[in-house]
Amino acid sequence: MILPGFIFIILFSYVPMAGIIIAFQRFIPAKRLFGDQQWVGLKNFKYVMSLPNFDNILWNTFYIASLKVILGLVVPIVIALLLNEMKHVLLKRSIQTAIYLPHFLSWVVLGGIFIDILSPTNGLVNTLLNKLGLNSIFFLGDNKWFPYTMILTDTWKDFGYGTIIYLAALTGINPNLYEAAQMDGANRWKQTIHISLPGIQMVIVLLMVLSLGNLLNAGFDQIFNMYSPMVYESGDILDTFVYRIGLLDAQFGVATAVGLFKSVIALILVSTSYYFAYKFADYRIF
Repeated sequence: MILPGFIFIILFSYVPMAGIIIAFQRFIPAKRLFGDQQWVGLKNFKYVMSLPNFDNILWNTFYIASLKVILGLVVPIVIALLLNEMKHVLLKRSIQTAIYLPHFLSWVVLGGIFIDILSPTNGLVNTLLNKLGLNSIFFLGDNKWFPYTMILTDTWKDFGYGTIIYLAALTGINPNLYEAAQMDGANRWKQTIHISLPGIQMVIVLLMVLSLGNLLNAGFDQIFNMYSPMVYESGDILDTFVYRIGLLDAQFGVATAVGLFKSVIALILVSTSYYFAYKFADYRIF
């Protein structure tokens, strides 16, 4: 049963690692990957680091991704705890389904929907703002608003998935603990603090460790479908930069160098977070 998944990982995760050498070459597609390419050492990395806007791109990536990670952890926990307190089963299941559905929609679809909803001329959001006497906001064309629009829309799309995971963890808590707490006079708030949260602590740590590897992954598919040159200053991230410099400008070596840089940083972040999770929370994967 493990063999198909093992073969999939080998073919699509490990075999492509041979392409890492492109980061150290002046890659020309017409030549063979091994043997015919010109080796340039760290020149591609030095070129990327010397670009005047690279620092800003790196900051945009870290800023947007870090806030996505924080909200992606906090919001599902809060919603799961609130749903866990609901006694009406049908209403609870309906809400779970409603908040989970956006997770299955691609950003190609959602991008078009949000472009219409957030339009500064006839979008639903700005129409409501105008009726309240407020000025229209160009959410997708203003550098002040664009990062927060990306963060909030991404959280809205995916918090339902995390909520389901935390709800499943909450169902595994022994109900006798709640009964004992009630007999001792603990209200629902104290039960949440002293039973519910500690009961899902390991799941929180697991998802936190996994999410820290995404601190340089701000969401290419989302931003690519919703950004424009007007918001490059605040919305251009490493992935969109790689797309433009690699596929549009055909600088394959430089694009691979940026991708390798991202992967190394992600490996360091995941390893560090796993170490601290083991040291302070006694969490282990194996």
